[in-house]
Amino acid sequence: MSDAKLAEELYIYLTPAGCYYAVSAVEEDPIRKFLHNLLGLNKTPKLDIKNLQALMSNEDEEKCISLLQRCQELGWVQGIKEEREAPTGAFEDIFPSLLSKLSEQERILLADDQGFYLTSHGYAHEVAEEISALSAEISVVHERRAGLLMKNLGLNSHAWAVVNASGHSQLGFWPLFIGETRFVIAISGISHFNQPEFISLVWALSVRYANTNDIIE
Repeated sequence: MSDAKLAEELYIYLTPAGCYYAVSAVEEDPIRKFLHNLLGLNKTPKLDIKNLQALMSNEDEEKCISLLQRCQELGWVQGIKEEREAPTGAFEDIFPSLLSKLSEQERILLADDQGFYLTSHGYAHEVAEEISALSAEISVVHERRAGLLMKNLGLNSHAWAVVNASGHSQLGFWPLFIGETRFVIAISGISHFNQPEFISLVWALSVRYANTNDIIE
């Protein structure tokens, strides 16, 4: 039996890496379900056993603490001292500033699964439309060949990229699976997902499209 104890007076908050794991694939596991539930809340929950049991759908205290420890070891969750709230407001108002921090060239867009861009930064309108349409076509190809990529080749990723002669991405496409909706982030050049803005982006989308506020009373 573990003698681990929960730290007091902390709130549970994801890390950029935790956000990426949560939305980078559709396959469910206990950790991804826990992270999804965290992202669906309007504010960071207090770190206590009651909240963990609700967020993990598990009444076993020891198993809940063990899963939380595993998330910490992986660098996917963190404890913070002050409560935080999910970003609010119209997407067109809050997303451009968040997106710009995720691209070294500051050229980035967010598209839906139909190939329409919701917001972009650094691209002309016509270019953003073409890239968004391309993202939807790539998604179709990926789904068609998922068996080969995932099972036969062992490529455990849904992301695609146009690369140069050195193998570096010139234009990358990263899907975000949130609820029943598939979004795509398209980035020119080097991506910078390890930023707090990525947490805010995924959190805002999750609250809108995968709300789980009824988990925490």
